[in-house]
Amino acid sequence: MRLGVNIDHIATIRQARMTYEPDPVKGALIAQDAGADQITFHLREDRRHIQDEDVFRLRCTIKRIPLNMEMAPTEEMKKIAVEVKPERVTLVPEKREEITTEGGLDVVSMKDFLKDFVSELKSKGIDVALFIDPDADQIDASVYVGVDAVELHTGEYANAETEKRKMEELDRIKKASVYAKEKNLKVFAGHGLTYTNVQPVAAVPEIEELNIGHSIIANSVFWGLDEAVRKMKRLITQARTKL
Repeated sequence: MRLGVNIDHIATIRQARMTYEPDPVKGALIAQDAGADQITFHLREDRRHIQDEDVFRLRCTIKRIPLNMEMAPTEEMKKIAVEVKPERVTLVPEKREEITTEGGLDVVSMKDFLKDFVSELKSKGIDVALFIDPDADQIDASVYVGVDAVELHTGEYANAETEKRKMEELDRIKKASVYAKEKNLKVFAGHGLTYTNVQPVAAVPEIEELNIGHSIIANSVFWGLDEAVRKMKRLITQARTKL
């Protein structure tokens, strides 16, 4: 299983003081050397963390592993993506007032718009994934849109307040993963995953990639980023070897 390390919150710390450190590009290099399989970043419309300059520096610096650019499906972001050419674009919903992404993209309600949007990105040689809730209707709409993959939103699982609710959400993720795979989509997952809840999701056979940011960056304060990435990678590997 691949681990995509999201570096957004390195930039969040930097932007808190509007200074030059910590540098998210340096963090990306450390994550790469620690065993990350991909660097993920979200260029938001409000530029609350990652900045345009970071994106272009990442493209010039990270060569051994892919870049995954999370972005809202807007013309501004499409123009930047076409110029930067990350290996993958993941389209996500975005609200200016939210603290973090609150749910999956509603592909059903915007599938005709997204079909053209995705087609243009793919014509430039960029793989495209959609960040969606683990729902069959959203998966069917994703097939219609023509994407390569879906990333299942694991936030409801991660935030479940009872064990019963957590298991219900995990079951929902498992069923959606099987269904998406049957539809010939690659299956990824992410959002809210931590060192204590990641293994059940990592053990889902159909999921081939997890994208994790906040927990890794938060714990790097205590362990260092290199060790924080390595620990997460070990947990994921352990979960997969039990299959």
